[in-house]
Amino acid sequence: MSRAVDRRSLRTWVDIDRTALAHNVLTFRCLLPLNCRLMAICKSNAYGHGLYDLAPALQEMDVDWFGVDSIVEAATLREKGIRKPILVLGYTLPSRFAEAARHTVSLTISNLENLRALAAVRSRRRLRVHLKFDTGMHRQGFLPSQWEAALGLVRKCGRRVEVEGIYTHFASAKDPVQREYTEQQIGEFERAVARFREAGLSPIRHANATAGVLNYPQAAYDLARVGIGLMGYWPSSATKRAWDTRIVLKPALAWRTIISEVKTLRKGMGIGYDLTETLKRRSPIGVCPIGYWHGFPRSLSCVGEVLVRGRRAKVLGAVSMDMIVIDLSQVEGARVGDVVTVIGRDGREEITAYEVAGRAGVSHYELLTRLNPLIQKFTTG
Repeated sequence: MSRAVDRRSLRTWVDIDRTALAHNVLTFRCLLPLNCRLMAICKSNAYGHGLYDLAPALQEMDVDWFGVDSIVEAATLREKGIRKPILVLGYTLPSRFAEAARHTVSLTISNLENLRALAAVRSRRRLRVHLKFDTGMHRQGFLPSQWEAALGLVRKCGRRVEVEGIYTHFASAKDPVQREYTEQQIGEFERAVARFREAGLSPIRHANATAGVLNYPQAAYDLARVGIGLMGYWPSSATKRAWDTRIVLKPALAWRTIISEVKTLRKGMGIGYDLTETLKRRSPIGVCPIGYWHGFPRSLSCVGEVLVRGRRAKVLGAVSMDMIVIDLSQVEGARVGDVVTVIGRDGREEITAYEVAGRAGVSHYELLTRLNPLIQKFTTG
């Protein structure tokens, strides 16, 4: 996370609270069995926290693994000094297999076509793979009817390929009440594990993500893949209701911008593109240099709110690509250069990612992940 750039030279930035992050890591450590390792899921911009900014901090907090989307992300982490094991969760083109072996990066293999390509690879370096099984998510993974063919191809790969792990992903673990489907998936996964162990393989087993760690401890196995929880967010409202009296998750991210212009407009004046909102009274307004390019959803037009000097200020008119207009009539003394909080706390007021996502009509996962990765990150705490 950058320390060379001063916030005063920026129009928008993200603060990452290191103390909150460490708290969340410890919270999940305490929930896991002693023999269960912790994988930090940092894929695709690490839920807005910045993959390449966050991973070094998490490595210092001694997480055991990192989970990323692509070999590109994994290779870049290696170049930036990440030495912990890395698993690529997404699809890898066969042409990138050798690169994975060169960087000692483990790959997800989830279909017979990739296994066949793997068996055809001639490499001096051993490639580590995690086989993914479709137990009911019906996305990536080997179906039960493909297990034997997969085993045959694994044998064909020989010593050039190490089956380091075997895993699955739950479709509805975020609901701690409706348990039948997830428990069926657990049973299917354990049958897959048993079959591959019969074949002489003893890979690392993993199934739980954030929600699973909380709601299905019987599926802890050898490794847990925790993403949104490490950032301090609940995976669902149902899980929050079940757990928020037992543990505390602390959001680590705050997104801020500034007021770049202030003016007072007359009653009846329209605001922004298509004049989608008309002032009902004479009002001071502020311009902020963020928009939907930065990750502030266009659906917040006329309904979003931000914080200025500890007071709420409504978004006026349409959200533009690089600018929003806010109503400063409830903010005394607001001026150019004032810090504006988009997500986070200012004084006694707070705007959470859940609130912003709710107003925008998206999930908090989507809102956070869509924060532009070019936004500068700073460590606090």
